[in-house]
Amino acid sequence: MKSKFKLLLALLAVFSLLAAACGDDDDTTADAGDDAADAADDDAADDDGDDMAEDDAGDDAGDDAGDDAAAALPGEGVSVNMGRANWSSGYVHSQILHDLIEEMGYEVSSPDGLEFAPDLGYQTMASGEMDLWANSWYPGHYSWHEGDLPNGTRIGDNLLVVEGSVMPGGGLQGMLVTKSWADANGVVSLDQINGDEALWSQLDSDGNGKGEFYGCPEDWTCDDIMASQIAFAGWDNLEQTQAGYDAMFAEFLTKAQAGDPAIIYTWTPTSYLAQAIPGETTMWLTIETILDDSNPLGKEGGASYDQGVGYSGLSADVCLAPASGCNTGWEAADILVTMNDVFADANPGVIALSEVFNPPLIDMAIAGVDLNASDGSQAAVEEIAAAWIADNRDLADEWVAVGLAAAG
Repeated sequence: MKSKFKLLLALLAVFSLLAAACGDDDDTTADAGDDAADAADDDAADDDGDDMAEDDAGDDAGDDAGDDAAAALPGEGVSVNMGRANWSSGYVHSQILHDLIEEMGYEVSSPDGLEFAPDLGYQTMASGEMDLWANSWYPGHYSWHEGDLPNGTRIGDNLLVVEGSVMPGGGLQGMLVTKSWADANGVVSLDQINGDEALWSQLDSDGNGKGEFYGCPEDWTCDDIMASQIAFAGWDNLEQTQAGYDAMFAEFLTKAQAGDPAIIYTWTPTSYLAQAIPGETTMWLTIETILDDSNPLGKEGGASYDQGVGYSGLSADVCLAPASGCNTGWEAADILVTMNDVFADANPGVIALSEVFNPPLIDMAIAGVDLNASDGSQAAVEEIAAAWIADNRDLADEWVAVGLAAAG
C-alpha cells in the first residue's frame, strides 16, 4: 500500500509538470488530478470499507443506466470485433471503450483476442477482420496506411480515423537520461552526446564504437522513426537498442538509479514516468535536429515520421536544454480510434461515442500503475476498467448518451 501511494504521488508530480502536453483546455485534467490526489489519500488511509461502498454504488448506478437503455439499444444483435495494440499502456483505455460500446447493446469481442503490432493491426482492420481499436498514434501511424491489401486497394482507403477521440495531443514522446550523469557531464541534448566521444563512449557497452540508447521494439513504429532520426541528424556515433520494452526499461531504471549513463525513449500516458521520475532520477533530453518529412531511409510511408517543430512545453525542472530551450524533438502524438470504413458507415453511434471518448491522461497513467501492481492478466485489465467507469459514471453516461443519440 505504501509503495503504491508513493508511486501515485510521483505520478501526480510528473503530470503536474506535463499538463501542458495534454492538448486539453477544459477542466477535465484538473479535475482528474484532484480525483487522483483524493484516491492517493484513500490508499494511504487504507479505507477499504469506503472503497467497497463506492464501488457498489458505482456498480448499482451502472446497472440502473443499463436497465433504462435496454428497451432500445442500437447495437442489439450486432457483433463488433475489437482489437488492441501490443503495448500495455493502451490496454485499459481500450477496455473502457469496449465496455462503453457494450453499454450501447453491441456484442464486443475482448480486445486481447486481436492484439497486434501496428503493421498487422492496420492491415487486419482494413481487411475487415477487425472493426476498430483505440491505439492509433498519429501522425506516425499514417505510415501503415500506405500499404496495399491483396485486392489492390490501399490500406488507408479502407479505414476511418476518428478525429478528436481518446487523447488528442496526449502522446508526449521523447528521451529520458540519467539526471546525475547528465548534470555531472553538462549534457543537454542528444546531438551534443553524438558529437562528443567523451560522452557517447560512456554509452558504448559492447565496445563497437557506438553509444547505445534504449529505443522501441521492432514493430512499434517509433523504432522506424528513431532509425530515421539517426540517419537524418547524422548521429553516426549512436545506435538504437531494440528488445522488449519492459526489459529495456528495467535495465535503464537500474542504471539511472545507480547514477550510470543511460538513455531511453518513453511516452505518456504511462506508469513508467512514475518510476523514472523526471526531475529527480531522470531528465528529458533536448533533440536539436528534428526529423522532417524527407524520409531519409526511404521507408514506405516514411514521410509520416515528420515531427514538425517537436514539443517544447516542458519546464527546465524536468527537461535539459541548450540556450535555445527545451525540445523533446517529437511531436505530441494524437492517440485516436481507427475503424474499418464499412463498419464505421454502418455504426454512426460508435463513431460518435469514439469522438467524445477522452479519459484523462493522469487517470490512464494511474491505471497503468494499478495494472503493473496486478498480475497483468486480462481479468485485471477488465477490473481496472470497470472500476474507472464506476468512479466516473456521470462522464461515461455522457459519452454513451452521445453515441445513442447519433445511432438514432
